[in-house]
Amino acid sequence: MKNDATRRVVGYVRVSTEGQAQDGVSLAAQEGKIREWAKLNNVTEVSIFVDAGLSGQRAANRPGLQAALAAVRRGDALVVYSLSRLARSTKDTLELAERLDKRGADLVSLSEEIDTTTAAGKMVFRMLAVLSEFERDQVSERTLMALAHKRSRGEKTGGDVPFGFRLEDGHLVPEAAEQQVLALIQELHAAGHSLRRIAAELEARGHKTKNGHSRWHPQSVKQIIKRLAA
Repeated sequence: MKNDATRRVVGYVRVSTEGQAQDGVSLAAQEGKIREWAKLNNVTEVSIFVDAGLSGQRAANRPGLQAALAAVRRGDALVVYSLSRLARSTKDTLELAERLDKRGADLVSLSEEIDTTTAAGKMVFRMLAVLSEFERDQVSERTLMALAHKRSRGEKTGGDVPFGFRLEDGHLVPEAAEQQVLALIQELHAAGHSLRRIAAELEARGHKTKNGHSRWHPQSVKQIIKRLAA
Protein backbone atom coordinates (compact mmCIF):
# COMPACT_ATOMS: atom_id res chain seq x y z
CA MET A 1 0.00 0.00 0.00
CA LYS A 2 1.13 3.49 -0.72
CA ASN A 3 2.03 5.61 2.29
CA ASP A 4 -0.85 8.06 2.01
CA ALA A 5 -2.02 9.86 5.16
CA THR A 6 -5.47 10.45 3.68
CA ARG A 7 -6.04 6.75 3.11
CA ARG A 8 -8.17 4.87 5.63
CA VAL A 9 -8.76 1.25 6.50
CA VAL A 10 -12.37 0.14 6.72
CA GLY A 11 -12.34 -3.17 8.54
CA TYR A 12 -15.18 -5.68 8.48
CA VAL A 13 -15.46 -8.56 10.96
CA ARG A 14 -18.10 -11.23 11.32
CA VAL A 15 -18.79 -14.38 13.30
CA SER A 16 -21.67 -16.79 13.41
CA THR A 17 -22.13 -19.34 16.17
CA GLU A 18 -21.18 -22.11 13.75
CA GLY A 19 -18.21 -20.24 12.32
CA GLN A 20 -16.83 -19.39 15.76
CA ALA A 21 -17.00 -23.02 16.82
CA GLN A 22 -15.22 -24.21 13.69
CA ASP A 23 -12.28 -21.87 13.37
CA GLY A 24 -12.21 -20.08 16.71
CA VAL A 25 -11.46 -16.70 15.12
CA SER A 26 -13.31 -14.28 17.35
CA LEU A 27 -14.36 -10.74 16.53
CA ALA A 28 -11.53 -9.41 18.66
CA ALA A 29 -8.98 -11.63 16.91
CA GLN A 30 -10.17 -10.54 13.47
CA GLU A 31 -10.08 -6.87 14.47
CA GLY A 32 -6.59 -7.32 15.91
CA LYS A 33 -5.29 -8.73 12.60
CA ILE A 34 -6.85 -5.87 10.66
CA ARG A 35 -5.29 -3.25 12.95
CA GLU A 36 -1.90 -4.97 12.64
CA TRP A 37 -2.13 -4.76 8.85
CA ALA A 38 -3.05 -1.09 9.03
CA LYS A 39 -0.08 -0.37 11.31
CA LEU A 40 2.34 -2.20 9.00
CA ASN A 41 1.08 -0.08 6.11
CA ASN A 42 1.32 3.22 8.02
CA VAL A 43 -2.43 3.79 8.16
CA THR A 44 -3.60 5.43 11.35
CA GLU A 45 -7.32 5.88 10.64
CA VAL A 46 -9.12 2.58 11.08
CA SER A 47 -12.89 2.04 11.25
CA ILE A 48 -14.24 -1.37 12.22
CA PHE A 49 -17.73 -2.61 11.32
CA VAL A 50 -19.21 -5.71 12.90
CA ASP A 51 -21.82 -8.37 12.19
CA ALA A 52 -22.10 -10.59 15.25
CA GLY A 53 -24.05 -13.83 15.24
CA LEU A 54 -24.89 -13.65 11.53
CA SER A 55 -24.17 -16.39 9.02
CA GLY A 56 -22.70 -15.67 5.59
CA GLN A 57 -26.07 -14.76 4.17
CA ARG A 58 -26.67 -12.23 1.41
CA ALA A 59 -24.73 -8.99 1.74
CA ALA A 60 -27.97 -6.99 1.75
CA ASN A 61 -29.06 -8.76 4.96
CA ARG A 62 -25.92 -7.88 6.93
CA PRO A 63 -26.14 -4.35 8.39
CA GLY A 64 -22.49 -4.27 9.45
CA LEU A 65 -21.28 -5.05 5.94
CA GLN A 66 -23.65 -2.53 4.40
CA ALA A 67 -22.37 0.14 6.79
CA ALA A 68 -18.76 -0.75 5.91
CA LEU A 69 -19.45 -0.51 2.18
CA ALA A 70 -21.20 2.82 2.67
CA ALA A 71 -18.21 4.14 4.60
CA VAL A 72 -15.64 3.27 1.93
CA ARG A 73 -14.32 6.22 -0.08
CA ARG A 74 -11.82 6.65 -2.90
CA GLY A 75 -8.36 5.65 -1.72
CA ASP A 76 -9.65 3.49 1.17
CA ALA A 77 -9.14 -0.23 1.63
CA LEU A 78 -11.80 -2.65 2.86
CA VAL A 79 -9.88 -5.18 4.96
CA VAL A 80 -11.24 -8.54 6.15
CA TYR A 81 -9.65 -11.43 8.00
CA SER A 82 -10.75 -13.89 5.30
CA LEU A 83 -13.03 -13.98 2.26
CA SER A 84 -15.32 -16.37 4.14
CA ARG A 85 -16.10 -13.51 6.54
CA LEU A 86 -16.99 -11.26 3.60
CA ALA A 87 -19.13 -13.35 1.24
CA ARG A 88 -20.64 -16.77 0.65
CA SER A 89 -18.96 -17.48 -2.68
CA THR A 90 -16.36 -16.30 -5.17
CA LYS A 91 -19.15 -14.79 -7.24
CA ASP A 92 -20.40 -12.70 -4.30
CA THR A 93 -16.85 -11.64 -3.47
CA LEU A 94 -16.20 -10.51 -7.04
CA GLU A 95 -19.41 -8.49 -7.06
CA LEU A 96 -18.38 -6.71 -3.86
CA ALA A 97 -14.88 -6.13 -5.24
CA GLU A 98 -16.38 -4.60 -8.37
CA ARG A 99 -18.39 -2.18 -6.23
CA LEU A 100 -15.21 -1.19 -4.41
CA ASP A 101 -13.28 -0.77 -7.65
CA LYS A 102 -15.93 1.61 -9.01
CA ARG A 103 -15.37 3.76 -5.93
CA GLY A 104 -11.61 3.68 -6.37
CA ALA A 105 -11.15 1.54 -3.25
CA ASP A 106 -9.23 -1.69 -2.65
CA LEU A 107 -9.97 -5.06 -1.10
CA VAL A 108 -7.62 -6.87 1.26
CA SER A 109 -8.16 -10.39 2.64
CA LEU A 110 -5.47 -11.33 5.15
CA SER A 111 -5.91 -15.12 5.19
CA GLU A 112 -5.83 -15.54 1.41
CA GLU A 113 -3.17 -12.81 1.04
CA ILE A 114 -5.28 -11.01 -1.53
CA ASP A 115 -4.36 -7.35 -1.66
CA THR A 116 -5.55 -5.25 -4.59
CA THR A 117 -3.44 -2.34 -3.39
CA THR A 118 -0.51 -4.14 -5.07
CA ALA A 119 0.03 -5.20 -8.68
CA ALA A 120 0.47 -8.85 -7.67
CA GLY A 121 -2.72 -8.76 -5.61
CA LYS A 122 -4.68 -7.34 -8.52
CA MET A 123 -3.35 -10.11 -10.76
CA VAL A 124 -4.45 -12.82 -8.32
CA PHE A 125 -7.89 -11.30 -8.02
CA ARG A 126 -8.28 -11.08 -11.80
CA MET A 127 -7.38 -14.76 -12.03
CA LEU A 128 -10.16 -15.51 -9.55
CA ALA A 129 -12.55 -13.51 -11.74
CA VAL A 130 -11.55 -15.53 -14.82
CA LEU A 131 -12.02 -18.84 -12.96
CA SER A 132 -15.42 -17.71 -11.70
CA GLU A 133 -16.50 -16.77 -15.24
CA PHE A 134 -15.25 -20.15 -16.51
CA GLU A 135 -17.30 -21.90 -13.83
CA ARG A 136 -20.44 -19.96 -14.81
CA ASP A 137 -19.91 -20.84 -18.48
CA GLN A 138 -19.57 -24.54 -17.61
CA VAL A 139 -22.81 -24.45 -15.61
CA SER A 140 -24.55 -22.77 -18.56
CA GLU A 141 -23.26 -25.42 -20.99
CA ARG A 142 -24.40 -28.25 -18.73
CA THR A 143 -27.85 -26.66 -18.41
CA LEU A 144 -28.24 -26.31 -22.19
CA MET A 145 -27.17 -29.92 -22.72
CA ALA A 146 -29.66 -31.12 -20.08
CA LEU A 147 -32.51 -29.18 -21.68
CA ALA A 148 -31.62 -30.50 -25.15
CA HIS A 149 -31.62 -34.05 -23.77
CA LYS A 150 -35.05 -33.53 -22.20
CA ARG A 151 -36.46 -32.11 -25.44
CA SER A 152 -35.07 -35.06 -27.41
CA ARG A 153 -37.01 -37.38 -25.10
CA GLY A 154 -40.18 -35.34 -25.45
CA GLU A 155 -40.00 -34.00 -21.91
CA LYS A 156 -41.34 -30.55 -21.10
CA THR A 157 -38.58 -28.03 -20.29
CA GLY A 158 -40.65 -25.03 -19.25
CA GLY A 159 -43.38 -22.67 -20.37
CA ASP A 160 -46.99 -23.51 -21.21
CA VAL A 161 -48.06 -26.82 -22.70
CA PRO A 162 -48.38 -26.16 -26.47
CA PHE A 163 -51.65 -26.57 -28.32
CA GLY A 164 -51.95 -30.13 -29.62
CA PHE A 165 -50.41 -31.78 -26.56
CA ARG A 166 -51.07 -32.62 -22.93
CA LEU A 167 -48.61 -33.21 -20.10
CA GLU A 168 -48.23 -36.71 -18.63
CA ASP A 169 -45.47 -37.52 -16.13
CA GLY A 170 -43.37 -34.65 -17.40
CA HIS A 171 -43.72 -35.69 -21.06
CA LEU A 172 -45.64 -34.02 -23.87
CA VAL A 173 -48.26 -36.43 -25.25
CA PRO A 174 -50.31 -35.67 -28.43
CA GLU A 175 -53.91 -34.67 -27.75
CA ALA A 176 -56.02 -36.27 -30.50
CA ALA A 177 -58.71 -33.58 -30.81
CA GLU A 178 -56.20 -30.74 -30.81
CA GLN A 179 -53.99 -32.55 -33.30
CA GLN A 180 -56.94 -32.53 -35.71
CA VAL A 181 -57.22 -28.75 -35.25
CA LEU A 182 -53.48 -28.40 -35.98
CA ALA A 183 -53.97 -30.36 -39.21
CA LEU A 184 -56.84 -28.05 -40.17
CA ILE A 185 -54.75 -24.94 -39.49
CA GLN A 186 -51.95 -26.31 -41.68
CA GLU A 187 -54.43 -27.14 -44.45
CA LEU A 188 -56.01 -23.66 -44.41
CA HIS A 189 -52.61 -21.96 -44.26
CA ALA A 190 -51.34 -24.03 -47.21
CA ALA A 191 -54.44 -23.00 -49.16
CA GLY A 192 -53.41 -19.36 -48.74
CA HIS A 193 -55.99 -18.23 -46.20
CA SER A 194 -55.12 -15.24 -44.00
CA LEU A 195 -54.61 -15.55 -40.26
CA ARG A 196 -57.90 -13.75 -39.66
CA ARG A 197 -59.73 -16.08 -42.03
CA ILE A 198 -58.25 -19.17 -40.35
CA ALA A 199 -59.27 -17.85 -36.92
CA ALA A 200 -62.80 -17.21 -38.14
CA GLU A 201 -63.01 -20.73 -39.62
CA LEU A 202 -61.92 -22.32 -36.35
CA GLU A 203 -64.58 -20.35 -34.50
CA ALA A 204 -67.22 -21.28 -37.05
CA ARG A 205 -66.43 -24.99 -36.62
CA GLY A 206 -66.65 -24.71 -32.83
CA HIS A 207 -63.01 -25.48 -32.02
CA LYS A 208 -61.80 -24.26 -28.64
CA THR A 209 -58.43 -22.71 -27.75
CA LYS A 210 -56.06 -24.32 -25.25
CA ASN A 211 -57.73 -22.32 -22.49
CA GLY A 212 -61.20 -23.40 -23.59
CA HIS A 213 -62.15 -20.10 -25.23
CA SER A 214 -64.33 -20.03 -28.33
CA ARG A 215 -62.65 -16.88 -29.67
CA TRP A 216 -59.47 -17.34 -31.73
CA HIS A 217 -57.04 -14.47 -32.23
CA PRO A 218 -55.03 -14.23 -35.47
CA GLN A 219 -51.85 -13.83 -33.41
CA SER A 220 -52.49 -17.17 -31.69
CA VAL A 221 -52.92 -18.81 -35.08
CA LYS A 222 -49.65 -17.21 -36.23
CA GLN A 223 -47.77 -18.61 -33.23
CA ILE A 224 -49.10 -22.11 -33.90
CA ILE A 225 -48.10 -21.95 -37.58
CA LYS A 226 -44.65 -20.72 -36.62
CA ARG A 227 -44.22 -23.57 -34.14
CA LEU A 228 -45.36 -26.17 -36.67
CA ALA A 229 -42.84 -24.87 -39.18
CA ALA A 230 -39.94 -24.99 -36.70
